[in-house]
Amino acid sequence: MTERLRRALFAPTDVLGLVAFRVFFGALVAVSALRFLAYGWVDLFFVRPTFHFHYLGFEWVQPLGRAGMHGVFVALVVLGACVAAGFATRLACLAIFVGLTYVQLLDVATYLNHYVLVSLLALLLATMPIGRAWSIDAWRRPAARLEAFPAWCTWLLRFQVGVVYTFAGLAKVSEDWLLHAQPLSIWLASRTHLPLVGPWLDEPVAALLVSWAGCLFDTTIVLWLLWSRTRAVAYLVVLGFHAATSLLFPIGMFPVIMVVGATAFFDPAWPRRLAKRLGGRFASAPVPGDVDDVPAPSARQRVGMVALASFAALQLLLPLRAHAYGGNVLWHEQGMRFSWRVMVREKNASVTYRVTDPATGVTKEVPPRAYLARWQEREFGTQPDLVLQLGRRIAADEGARRGRPVEVRVDAVASLNGRRRARLVDPEVDLAVLEDSLAPAPWILPEPSGDPPVRVASR
Repeated sequence: MTERLRRALFAPTDVLGLVAFRVFFGALVAVSALRFLAYGWVDLFFVRPTFHFHYLGFEWVQPLGRAGMHGVFVALVVLGACVAAGFATRLACLAIFVGLTYVQLLDVATYLNHYVLVSLLALLLATMPIGRAWSIDAWRRPAARLEAFPAWCTWLLRFQVGVVYTFAGLAKVSEDWLLHAQPLSIWLASRTHLPLVGPWLDEPVAALLVSWAGCLFDTTIVLWLLWSRTRAVAYLVVLGFHAATSLLFPIGMFPVIMVVGATAFFDPAWPRRLAKRLGGRFASAPVPGDVDDVPAPSARQRVGMVALASFAALQLLLPLRAHAYGGNVLWHEQGMRFSWRVMVREKNASVTYRVTDPATGVTKEVPPRAYLARWQEREFGTQPDLVLQLGRRIAADEGARRGRPVEVRVDAVASLNGRRRARLVDPEVDLAVLEDSLAPAPWILPEPSGDPPVRVASR
């Protein structure tokens, strides 16, 4: 079975499927970076804020200043164009991974699942020979041109996109989502002004139907895309589903990214077949997937496959780490990031810090807005580790100003999926002496008990 698997993974496949994916991906990166420049998001997220939330161990990552940050996004536009055209393809993909990862490490409050996915896809594409066919690289170096790509390239992309869909679906297998239709009930109620569908969205049963449809879509779409008999219909469902979510919710490029990602499930020869149906043809002939002629992998290939297998294992383990903490990950947020729990919670919070000088016993309140931009203030209060980060910064600033250590406590109350607000962080804990870590955090209070409220139609 090991030999058969090896031959299947290294079997030659038509280059055109991955060439099309490369073009789509490069264009996607370029357009995404252009949006940040055009809408002023580079300044909003990375230049104007005076405080940034950092990932554990990456506190040293800092913005480059206005000119530097704009340069990063201009570079991403150029790199995306390079990937689409197939110029210095591997290097461009690797640079995109480094650039996007750097941008995401600048502030935890900007975390978005779909940009993490784009970074990972860029890393995977950097391991593939996708620039050695139908590209500037192949035109410049004809001797390096390939007439076929190994099948593992396609399967690795399918795996990465499939991980996102599958874990997003499993996260929806919960009482809040399937029985109480939360948080969709809250979100759809705010869309009743939309033409045609607005009055229907006001019905509580609509949220329940959409919740079940979303769960079934995420948990099964990979299977339908993998099966050749249902692939075409499944992709039409992908287009319809993501078009609907784009119209209903402000989720940016996520629908486009997933629509592009799902093309990895097409047969590698799909562009050739499409061109034939449209009356055109490609010069090169289709490449058969003959597994009998696959040579034994070199030592370098073996090392590479072990590295990719380790990467795949990590992608499966990271989303599962939240279960090691117990409780509700949507509440305590430990293990929430990088777990592909997409659109499964609606949280809001109110946070006020209390700074006490032990020498005088005097306490004063410090509002988060004294440190944060408005968009950061909306995001951080529901995430306990970010509440701790800002508390420690306040303690450092106030202690430096007074010339002696101070105590910092916080009044942080949050609401999850419409429930009554409850304390998120122990108000008696001194944040100044707490250290963030990957261990369970006893200073995060247990989630509130009880079901979310039942919504009735407003009319």
